Amino acid sequence: MARKPNPAFMKALTPSADLAVVVGAKALPRTEVVKKLWAYIKKNKLQDTKNKRNINADAALKKVFAGKSVVNMFEMTKLVSKHLK
Repeated sequence: MARKPNPAFMKALTPSADLAVVVGAKALPRTEVVKKLWAYIKKNKLQDTKNKRNINADAALKKVFAGKSVVNMFEMTKLVSKHLK
């Protein structure tokens, strides 16, 4: 039985100016924002090599991550949601 996608996840949200630097300025569903975020993290090799759950923020991500230089992936989702309207 196929799961129905949760409409809350599909709703397009507008990223804040800080987040737009990373994922682009157009409104996206939360799932797409997370996908783009991971693409950015991998492209810039920001995932910690020893502890894969940690993301080492660059200057752009630091603004999104409330000034923190290292964030784990669960914390990341929480911090990113503050940048979506």
